[in-house]
Amino acid sequence: MDSDWRDTADPSQPDDVDSMVATVPAAVLAAADRFGACVAIAQPGGPELNYSDLLRQVRNTARALIASRIEPGHRVAFWSPNTIHWVVGALGALYAGATLVPVNTRFTGLEALDVIERSKSSALFVAGSFLGTDRLAELAAAADKAGADLPDLVVQIPVESRVNRDCIEPVLGWEQFLDRAAAVPEGLADERAGTVKPGDVSDILFTSGTTGRSKGAMSAHRQALNVALAWTACAGLTSADRYLIVNPFFHSFGYKAGILACLLTGAAIVPQRTFDVAETMRLIETERITVFPGAPTVYASILDHPERTSRDLSSLRLAVTGAAVVAVALVERMRAELSFDTVLTAYGLTEAVVVTMCRPGDDPQTVATTSGRATAGFDVKIAPTGEVMVRGPNVMLGYLDDPAATAAAIDPDGWLHTGDVGQLDERGYLTITDRLKDMYICGGFNVYPAEVEQVLARHPAVAESAVVGVPDGRLGEVGKAFVVPKQSAPAATEAELIEFCRARLANYKVPRQVEFRSVLPRNPAGKPLKRLLRQESR
Repeated sequence: MDSDWRDTADPSQPDDVDSMVATVPAAVLAAADRFGACVAIAQPGGPELNYSDLLRQVRNTARALIASRIEPGHRVAFWSPNTIHWVVGALGALYAGATLVPVNTRFTGLEALDVIERSKSSALFVAGSFLGTDRLAELAAAADKAGADLPDLVVQIPVESRVNRDCIEPVLGWEQFLDRAAAVPEGLADERAGTVKPGDVSDILFTSGTTGRSKGAMSAHRQALNVALAWTACAGLTSADRYLIVNPFFHSFGYKAGILACLLTGAAIVPQRTFDVAETMRLIETERITVFPGAPTVYASILDHPERTSRDLSSLRLAVTGAAVVAVALVERMRAELSFDTVLTAYGLTEAVVVTMCRPGDDPQTVATTSGRATAGFDVKIAPTGEVMVRGPNVMLGYLDDPAATAAAIDPDGWLHTGDVGQLDERGYLTITDRLKDMYICGGFNVYPAEVEQVLARHPAVAESAVVGVPDGRLGEVGKAFVVPKQSAPAATEAELIEFCRARLANYKVPRQVEFRSVLPRNPAGKPLKRLLRQESR
């Protein structure tokens, strides 16, 4: 029997954001007015920006984009880790009336190029050297190999160090790009910001599909702000908070429940490029961090780190986790040993961002075993198949240039089919029990086996493969590939196949184990029985 639930009296389900702050440019202006002297961005090792400073830098970025012939509705891609430049650049693009296209920093050059091309991005902000790899050079090589053209405007964001930009011409450095702002008066940028409407597309977030082809989920300004507002209401975020954002900005959580949540409340953004346990603890201590969301593995890594007791982490007050199974014991330890007053879990997806969330005061059992109850005006129901279905004003507008996929995801009555299997209790709290899709979560990132299987199929020694997620103590789940070798080809080793994948996929998608089989178990229709493979592995 279907069951459904919505808490219409919950204050975390605000009225439509149109009656408050209707667009991201309006939110930037409102933040400068309300929180002008409050810290907006605290750069580790660098100067702090207050919200008045942020408005000036966002306006200058918009002016430089206008001078670079970026028009309303143009798409601007960002392929960079969490830095002040991402925040200022992204908000500047939205201030200029453009649409934001975040690109996963773990993508290879070929994967990033695919998103940039399919989104028809008119501009690209890209890191140079990051984690020992020159992303700009990697992208240039991918474009050259594919015979593809990159956007006319390419701006290099300084991350680790300045690198040689000769690989793509012309490429502007960050300061060189900002010099263009002088050609456009401030009033023109403000006029452009004022033309942005609540229903305009604010962002296109690409997420892999079960077929292995990524899909671009489109959201409007009002939707992006509404989910951010609902999240801040549940979390109790205020201008007194200092928010360490380790969740990547390219992800809906890092951007909407991170940057936009701070913009609406005046909290300080403290960006961290990548999660490193020792550095994270140092930042919590030196920056007096109060809010620190992350995947369960993040907190487990801190709790078990030998240097934890030598760090002062007492400023922490709020943790928000999810994306994987959360142990009751972990929640109890987070409260007892990491000083968190409040630990919350939540459930969401790119197509709807934040759907359910626990509330302050929920007991450890509820926090660990459920994903909370509906928020942000969502209706939640469980279909006869057990699938979790959600409906509300913040369900995505649709998938970019893919009406068939949109129709398959959102039915005529407006219900988004999530692909997750779950249960609702008598309080309306949601528990995710399984997945209709084969997707698994590695270190907080969604992995779609079909994409990995397509890569394995290109190896000359592989006849067939089936990839499943198996438990991992650190990352929650990792990939395991069951491979049927080609009899007519020389045999491949486990290490060879893993390295083959590593050269073509983001690291979190690469299977950690390979098991060779003569045949795969199948159902009567001939499809591999991944359920049996998962059971065997566990």
